[in-house]
Amino acid sequence: MSLNQSLIAATANPTLEQALRAKLRRRADTTGTLGELEPLAIRLGLIQNTLKPRFRSPQIAFFAADHGLAVDGVGQPEPSTAGLARRLLTSQLPVSVFAFIQGLELSVVDCGMADPITPHGRLLSRKIAHGTRNARLSAAMTLEQAHAAIRAGMEIADAMPGNVLACAGVGVGSNESAALLLSRLSGAPLRDLTLGGAYESQEHLARALIAMQGALGRHRAASDPVEALAALGGFEMAAMVGAMLVAGSKRHLIIIDGMPACAALLVASRIAPAVTDYCVFCRSHSHHGLDVALGLFHASALLELGMDCADGTGATLAWPLVRSAAALLTEVAEGEDPGPSIPSEMSDTLEAVLGTSPQDDVRPLL
Repeated sequence: MSLNQSLIAATANPTLEQALRAKLRRRADTTGTLGELEPLAIRLGLIQNTLKPRFRSPQIAFFAADHGLAVDGVGQPEPSTAGLARRLLTSQLPVSVFAFIQGLELSVVDCGMADPITPHGRLLSRKIAHGTRNARLSAAMTLEQAHAAIRAGMEIADAMPGNVLACAGVGVGSNESAALLLSRLSGAPLRDLTLGGAYESQEHLARALIAMQGALGRHRAASDPVEALAALGGFEMAAMVGAMLVAGSKRHLIIIDGMPACAALLVASRIAPAVTDYCVFCRSHSHHGLDVALGLFHASALLELGMDCADGTGATLAWPLVRSAAALLTEVAEGEDPGPSIPSEMSDTLEAVLGTSPQDDVRPLL
């Protein structure tokens, strides 16, 4: 599949948006307004291009890789990336339990972990290399490796069932590499993106920032999004770029959680700007750096719980909120006219194009 921005259509549809708002107003006449759930419901309707957004087989994927910057003391060395992946797969972390009880199918993608890991039914091996190189000394990966990781992510998203993909990146040095990539592409101060991370003291933070500033300075000429990704990012971010592009091309909902996912989305949005139309944002950390990252997309998280957990935890906890927002449009009260799945104006257009009238129970247009 080509990295062509024409693959992803913008969700803007004034006719459908007006119909969605009218439908919610009718509900509000009897139930009252439901605050931020209503714009979320409208967003879901626009993503699926229907008055009745429905979800099937939701997925949460953890993209895992190690980073060469870690040799400079950047990031939290314990637990290891492979150890974290093992705990994710064996339900030893709250996020795994939350995913199970919320009906999210969990998988871990080995994009480039340095250590071996025992095979598992939910472990997808797409290893590009045993971790990236140290971005302070050279490019973290070659352009060929970056493209290979993007293609791997595209293949994974294309093969996954369902129409929801929650993305999270994990790995020693992952947040710092994400901060480097976000800073390079957006111009946001590196220190602001790094504050609130896994540093126990100002001295530890200062040492990490020296190494990171060295990496940023070495690759100051990397302005193309994929070149910047290769110079400063990680295999897990590259794979998420591909996964997000495919999910957006299929009009699937994309749930973004954590710094690596934000960095991947920024790269994907430089390739196909409309991909952000399909995204909602969650957070598993209260760190300042993530505030800055979300601000780059003019976004706020669905929930603010003050957590400091593995990325993906926020997505699992926000998933019931997303389902509830969709239910405002989809679940019909007893005795209420179920109504069409698309506005009549859109039905007339489809009839003219297709030569047939769409049925009331048509599936969301993809």
